[in-house]
Amino acid sequence: MILIQDCPTRRCAVSGIIEVLIGIRFVQHDSLGKLSILINAMNFSERLLLYVQLTRLNRPIGILLLLWPTLWGVWIAGAGHPAWHIVLIFVLGTVLMRSAGCAINDYADRDFDKHVKRTKERPITSGRISPNEALWVAAFLACLALLLILPLNTLTLLLSIPAVLLAVSYPFTKRFFAIPQAYLGIAFGFGIPMAFAAQQNNVPSLAWLLLAANVFWAIAYDTEYAMVDRDDDIRIGIHSSALWFGKYDVAAVMACYAVTVALLAIAGLMIGAGALYFAGLILAEGIALYHYRLIRNRQREACFKAFLHNNWFGAAVFFSVALDYQARYW
Repeated sequence: MILIQDCPTRRCAVSGIIEVLIGIRFVQHDSLGKLSILINAMNFSERLLLYVQLTRLNRPIGILLLLWPTLWGVWIAGAGHPAWHIVLIFVLGTVLMRSAGCAINDYADRDFDKHVKRTKERPITSGRISPNEALWVAAFLACLALLLILPLNTLTLLLSIPAVLLAVSYPFTKRFFAIPQAYLGIAFGFGIPMAFAAQQNNVPSLAWLLLAANVFWAIAYDTEYAMVDRDDDIRIGIHSSALWFGKYDVAAVMACYAVTVALLAIAGLMIGAGALYFAGLILAEGIALYHYRLIRNRQREACFKAFLHNNWFGAAVFFSVALDYQARYW
């Protein structure tokens, strides 16, 4: 201390060292804070990615297969000019409920998925998301979907109850129901009667006819999907239409496509549809015939390609509806 007091140079040096040490301490503290924020951000982004995988938002084919029949109902119930807030509610509701359904499906199948190569790395099966967390995600998404329809009429709200029950119960039907794909068709098509209820405050026979058409379409495309997993389904002991139809699976798929188009043709006659509508149905049947070429040899990759290609079948039907109604106003 005497040396420091007696030597201004040394005093300056020591003061400088102290300032540097204090500065380092603050820099370290600031860096640790930034590092902690960065780690938390990384954890959040990784968690968000897991939720995307859980709800299949990274694989939109399921959303599209649910969305197209919903839009059939929305457009027909709205006579080709549905209110845009109705369109928005049903589009967002489709995304939310399909995502919730995927979370419930993975919860229900968690003991099966680990035995299947294609599904063993799903978030629940791989242990990256707990089963209870998946249920919370599903509940949150379902609540958001409910909030969307609160401004709609009472009949639509009442129909949302069986819609939710269908979505929740479908994954469990594979344990006891020979053709769970038929149940899936009801669940995926229940937006149709809801669309009529929301716009007409009534669910006419036309809505149930469209729902029936969707059931047969769902059996067709999901049987193609089940043909991919046939061996795994046999090994783990769950039901599917591909197993139930057996060697007649390809014929059954094509028959379901034919019934779908026939029911849609009857629906077209009921609404007084014109040439554009029926031209769209011919296009849809042509797409179904292309699927026959893909699935006739029962090769996994080709069957999965046919399943994915059903997006175009649903789109063909929707645009035939939309364009036919639009043509009436030209």
